[in-house]
Amino acid sequence: YEKDNVHLPYYRSLLTSVRPQIKKELTEAAILKARNEDFEIAEEIFAALRGLEPDDTTTLINSALFYDERATAYRNNGLFEDADACDDQALQYYKIAMQAENPAPDAYFNAGFFYLKQRNFARAKDVFETYLALISSVTDENSSENEQYKKNRAQEIIQDISSRNLEDEQFKAAYDYISSGEEEKGLEEIRAFLEKNPKVWNAWFLLGWGLRRLERFEDAKQAFLKARECEGGDENADTLNELAICQMETGDYDGAEESLIDALSLDPENTKIISNLGFVFLKRGDQAEALKYFQTVLEINPEDKLAKAEVEQLTQEL
Repeated sequence: YEKDNVHLPYYRSLLTSVRPQIKKELTEAAILKARNEDFEIAEEIFAALRGLEPDDTTTLINSALFYDERATAYRNNGLFEDADACDDQALQYYKIAMQAENPAPDAYFNAGFFYLKQRNFARAKDVFETYLALISSVTDENSSENEQYKKNRAQEIIQDISSRNLEDEQFKAAYDYISSGEEEKGLEEIRAFLEKNPKVWNAWFLLGWGLRRLERFEDAKQAFLKARECEGGDENADTLNELAICQMETGDYDGAEESLIDALSLDPENTKIISNLGFVFLKRGDQAEALKYFQTVLEINPEDKLAKAEVEQLTQEL
C-alpha cells in the first residue's frame, strides 16, 4: 500500500501469479478482523487491497463499510472525535466508489444508509433513487431474493423520506446547527419545521437532542416522549436511550430503566445503552448491580475506557 513505490506493478504481478486468490483471501481476512473489532489490522489489510487493485469498486465499497461500522463502534463507546474521523474516511470511499466509471449499484445502496445515519435525508433519497435507476433494467423475475429485498427497502426509504418531508431545508439546517454546537439556532429551525410537520418523530427527536445538549432535561424528555407517540418513533433505540438520559437527570430512575430495557431489545449489543443501565443503578446506590452492567460492556468491548474506569472504581469500593 505504498502508493509511490516504483516497484508496485512488479509486486502486484508477483502476488497475483503466486497466489491467484490473494484478493479473496485478504478480503475475507479484513472483514473478519473488522467484525472482531481488530480495527488496526483490518485497516492495513484494506489498504493493501486498495494497493493491489486501486480501481476495484468492491474493495472501495468494503473500505467505506469498514470505516462506517468503525465509526458506529467508536460512537457507541463515546469516542466521538474518532467516530467523526472514520465517518470522513467512509464518505471519501463512498464518493470514490459512486464516481467510478462503471459504479456498482451497491455503492449507492450502502451510501444511502450512511447518509441516513448522518440525518442527511435529501442526499440519502438522491442516492437511493440512483440505486433504483441503476438496477431498473433487472426484472423481478431475474432478481435474487436479496436483490429484491434491497430494491423494496430502497423504495420504502424514499417513500418514508418524502411522506415525512425529511428533505426539507429547515430539517437539514436544524441538524447541522445542533451537531455543530449552535443548539439555539437549531431549535429555532426544528420548531419551525414542526409547525408544518407535527407528526414526524425524527423532528421531535432533533428537538429533544438539542434541548438535552443544553441540559434542559425536562423539556428534552417531553420532546422524546412526543417522538415515541409518532409513527416509527417507538422503534428507534437512540430515541429510547436519549429519553432514558433525560429521565435519569430528572430523577425518574424507574422510567430510565424501562426505556433502556426497551432500547436494548432493539439493539442488544449497544454498549452505550448497557453503560447507561449501569449508571441508572449507580444513581440508585446499587453498586453491585451497576458493576454487572459495566462488566458486560467490557465483555463486548474490552477497550471501552468509561466502563474500565467504572469497573476499577466499583471493584475497589465493593
